[in-house]
Amino acid sequence: MKDMADLLNDSQFNMYRDLIYKSSGITFSDTNRSILDSRLKERLREKQLDDVDTYYKMVTSDQEEFKLFLDSITTNLTRFFRNQPHFDALINYVIPHVIEDKKKSGQTRINIWSAGCSTGEEPYTIAMLLKDKLPAPYTFSIKASDISLKSLMVGRQGFYQNNRITGIPQDYLDRFFSKTPDGYQVKPELQSCIHFDYHNLAYDSGVRDLDIVFCRNVLIYFDEEAQKSTIDRFWNSMAKHSYLFIGHSESLFGMDTKFKFLKTQWACLYEKEE
Repeated sequence: MKDMADLLNDSQFNMYRDLIYKSSGITFSDTNRSILDSRLKERLREKQLDDVDTYYKMVTSDQEEFKLFLDSITTNLTRFFRNQPHFDALINYVIPHVIEDKKKSGQTRINIWSAGCSTGEEPYTIAMLLKDKLPAPYTFSIKASDISLKSLMVGRQGFYQNNRITGIPQDYLDRFFSKTPDGYQVKPELQSCIHFDYHNLAYDSGVRDLDIVFCRNVLIYFDEEAQKSTIDRFWNSMAKHSYLFIGHSESLFGMDTKFKFLKTQWACLYEKEE
């Protein structure tokens, strides 16, 4: 196979960049062009192709291959209990307020979305906390979605090698995981709380009345227009009074959005209140 630097000229780079942006909102600039180069090279090797134009025709005509291509260009870095202050705010502030609203409506189920869930550490962290802290009679369900099919497979399987379980308190590890010779397996009682499913944030999820949405470290891959569209779709999917967590390095400042900035003693987040 030829070197990718010789295969992907400026015109082809723009062609792929536009396709990715229009279909997912993910933005590739000249500064991270090398990532697209290397991931394309992997896909071409996998498909035994030498020509990026031929592969372009493939990804624009084969939906399954296009999903695999998008999967290959995303970065899935995560860990259990990542950014602990968010989870402190969830348990100490958000959940008590959600319960107050549920009491008024007579409902007992809390609906949560982990958008951009990667390999599942975030939704499993949320599930462990709620299993431990949520008072009866309240229950919860978590929708966990990602654009990476490989990551979703890991999340669904719920198996993590020893070096991946760093950060989980020992009592949670004992309660919610089974030790195996190679690592740790999430127990069925925790797996049953989470529904892993493919979703591209460039489109409406169709889900409504969500009480809590986590979408952390995803918006940084979008430009301003795609960020605004994504945030608006979150608003439409959420309950009249609900809460949005985004990455600690992300912000809605300067964006024309209906969400209200909320600063708690634990962490900052956003609130929808109609």
